[in-house]
Amino acid sequence: MELSPRLRSVAELVPRGARFADVGTDHAYLPVWLLQRGVISRAVVSDLRQGPLDRARSTAEKYGLTGRMDFRLCDGLSAIRPDEADTIAIAGMGGETVAAILAAAPWVWERDCLLLLQPMSAQPFLRQWLQAHGYAIRREVLSREGDTIYTIFVVRAGPMRELTPAELWAGCQQEGEQAPLRTDYLNRLLHQTERAAAGLRRSTRAEDAQRLAEMEQVYQGLLDMKEEWLSWQR
Repeated sequence: MELSPRLRSVAELVPRGARFADVGTDHAYLPVWLLQRGVISRAVVSDLRQGPLDRARSTAEKYGLTGRMDFRLCDGLSAIRPDEADTIAIAGMGGETVAAILAAAPWVWERDCLLLLQPMSAQPFLRQWLQAHGYAIRREVLSREGDTIYTIFVVRAGPMRELTPAELWAGCQQEGEQAPLRTDYLNRLLHQTERAAAGLRRSTRAEDAQRLAEMEQVYQGLLDMKEEWLSWQR
């Protein structure tokens, strides 16, 4: 099996020998790929709906891996025991949903599980939630699939310094890190925040004045981050 660039970027972060859980597995492509290559020996997969879980079973049957996968029809991690997973992938969901799944499973923090989170939306919300609930984003990995840039948060339990408003949007950056998509990612966020600010400037609602000030602060912070990033590339 070959994975899409989005899922391949998650798979490459799973450590060899991990007790792996794939939350919201859909077709179970990710655990099948890992099992085929011997990265893991077993996997637990879950999905909220029966249809995606049936598709996961079909994929496992196609590749002869049914006996090495456990299938759980459940919301997030609710039917997965703490002793079954030390590495958890949650990919393809909104940031609010990811946070809700983690909030409902405090054992993930207590056991310092490795989390590979790939939010499809609300990244600022998820970064802030992780920071407020004792999680540390160790690194972020960017991948491109088609015209979309995806971000994976590599997360463990532990303290994380308070992020700036711009870092809540774009994550932290460090000199010397290998991130060829970083400039493009920052440009897209700048465009997004610029459009949001333009819309807020047209608003006549009093409450939007504060939102505009916050968005302009994020935009300026992103500009500063881009300038810093480009200076490191010279």
